[in-house]
Amino acid sequence: MCHDHDSRPPAAPRPAADVVERGTLTIAGPEGTPFAAAYAAPAGEAAVGVVVLPDVRGLHPYYVALAERFAEAGLPAVALDWFGRTADLPVTGSREEDFDWSAHVPRMTDAGVDADVRAAVDYLRSRTRPGLPVVTVGFCLGGSHSWRLSGGGADLAGCAGFYGKPERVGDAADRAALPTVMLIAGADSTPVDDQLALADRMRTAGADVDTLVVDGAPHSFFDRAFGEWSQACDDAWERVLTLTDRVAR
Repeated sequence: MCHDHDSRPPAAPRPAADVVERGTLTIAGPEGTPFAAAYAAPAGEAAVGVVVLPDVRGLHPYYVALAERFAEAGLPAVALDWFGRTADLPVTGSREEDFDWSAHVPRMTDAGVDADVRAAVDYLRSRTRPGLPVVTVGFCLGGSHSWRLSGGGADLAGCAGFYGKPERVGDAADRAALPTVMLIAGADSTPVDDQLALADRMRTAGADVDTLVVDGAPHSFFDRAFGEWSQACDDAWERVLTLTDRVAR
């Protein structure tokens, strides 16, 4: 599990934009199944959008807050929930601490993830402009899927992921083509060498892969409560924002 229930993401190390909209909602997937999401938008015209892919807990309050942090960085963002096909919609808008995610994660499919990401991309474009370039930013389970989506399937411009697992990326690594950022915790349970080998495999396929290894950092270091990792949080933000600046151009 990535974070304590009360953990929240750090703010971006750039001047904060005004956030003119924030809140939870439901989005209909392509087959009509609704899933929970959070949306946040800054003032002004959007250059790039972000789809936030959460950890195993789905739309935890951490990711609702992270959508707002992206809006403060000038980027409209949708954070999605994984479990619209297998669980009731969350009553409060986001998943509670006692949600039994372990019963639902095994029922997820790559096809279902891709469909919901495409629906989130379509929602962002409906709220901003057609053709808006969109990147995914994922964590743990979501980080793995974000890296996997570099191989196509969701009409994206780029992909970034924290603390992913190469085995979840699978053969999609050999189709990787999009600019990709890999944020790697040096003390994670997944060996750093395995993640760097995945980066090399994706580069061989044609993707431009940027890796940041944070030596000694634990899984879930991207947390405002971890004062000793505040510089690592800033560095991770800059790698992600460099990706969004790149696709905007």
